[in-house]
Amino acid sequence: MRTTRRPHDVVVVGSGFGGLFATRALADVPGVRVTVVSGVNHHLFQPLLYQVATGILSSGEIAPATRDVLRRQRNARVLLGVVEDVDLEAREVVHRSVLGLRRTRFDSLVVAAGAGQSYFGADQFAEHAPGLKSLDDALEVRARILGAFELAELSGDDDTVDRLLTFVVVGAGPTGVEMAGQVAELAHRVLRGQFRRIDPTRARVLLVDPLPQVLPGYPERLSTAAATELVRVGVEVWTGWKVVDVDELTVTVENGDGHRRTVPSACKVWAAGVAGAPIGRVLADRAGVETDRAGRVPVEPDCSLPGHPEVFVVGDLMLNGRLPGVAQVAIQSGRHAADQIRRRVQGEPTGQPFVYRDKGSMSTVSRFFAVAQVGPVRTAGVTAWALWLGVHLVYLVGFKNRLTTLLHWAVSFVGRGRAERASTWQQVVARNALRQTGEAAPASPGEGSAA
Repeated sequence: MRTTRRPHDVVVVGSGFGGLFATRALADVPGVRVTVVSGVNHHLFQPLLYQVATGILSSGEIAPATRDVLRRQRNARVLLGVVEDVDLEAREVVHRSVLGLRRTRFDSLVVAAGAGQSYFGADQFAEHAPGLKSLDDALEVRARILGAFELAELSGDDDTVDRLLTFVVVGAGPTGVEMAGQVAELAHRVLRGQFRRIDPTRARVLLVDPLPQVLPGYPERLSTAAATELVRVGVEVWTGWKVVDVDELTVTVENGDGHRRTVPSACKVWAAGVAGAPIGRVLADRAGVETDRAGRVPVEPDCSLPGHPEVFVVGDLMLNGRLPGVAQVAIQSGRHAADQIRRRVQGEPTGQPFVYRDKGSMSTVSRFFAVAQVGPVRTAGVTAWALWLGVHLVYLVGFKNRLTTLLHWAVSFVGRGRAERASTWQQVVARNALRQTGEAAPASPGEGSAA
């Protein structure tokens, strides 16, 4: 009697760069069946979240539906749910959806759950200074930024207008630099002439970081060039200042001498620090290992979980030497994990160490200006900006998204338009924002308002 061999079941946790590229790398492996479990239904191109937050791109352009991305991969399916536990003995992941808990069996597991925002123990700051790690974050930040200008137009009090038009970005890494630069361009270039009672160019944009320079991972020459360009477009660079308190109306910072300053500000964005997804600590506990302070899971050289060669941790969640938290690490480690699984299924030797190939780093600062280091090449200005555009277009998923993104960039950078400036009362958290002006919020959006 002929028996059918059971497929090798691979569960991939997360639909970011690591999860998506691991899944795609298993597309043509005979006998493999892949289940992607993710708490969101899309693949997020996180490096461009700041452009959603500042009205350049729509959410759909940087976050295509995972099912659409994998529609031609017949050996892959997608399940919506948040993974809460991993039963290493039974080889099952436990994930929750609105329908309750579900257990999905695996022969191999790839955990690519990524990382969220870290407030370094001051999680209460999150209410008043949202991070920039998800679509929800980007849409809320966009609504807060645009809402601040709208509320300033309504206010007749100069102090209130100053507070509403003071934007504080915490963290001078790539995300903070890109965010601050685009908020400054929004205020000083895009919105100019569109209000009648206020002048948007009076807005202040502060970039705050305790380290002595912006883009600390870059060579000093590029860091200095970025800081100079930020000042040129209207950003106040406050390096050497640490945020010690954040509330609804202010930000308090402290320098190395213990001197404190309190800045009235209604709109704050947190772009400092990352923390591994909660499932990382759960997985480490099940395996009997300890995470680092950022919640990353220590792995073997081949990215596998110690004592569990069938489980791989990739991307931002893995602790494997001193690798940077960038998309290329997630992409390459996801592909490496998939290759180890393929070898195992096909009876080939496994355990090959993961070798990261650094393809360089780059960051935009303003329109037509970026900094980039690719191998021995270190450049700043329009050349780096063009290189940045090309690289990011290549890694966007789908031809349609690349085309529409290119068109939006043309409108935004060549002209002055920002096509994605709509926001809702839900996103702006209208009652909280209006409370800052001392005015009452409407009973419901849409009744007697243009919101």
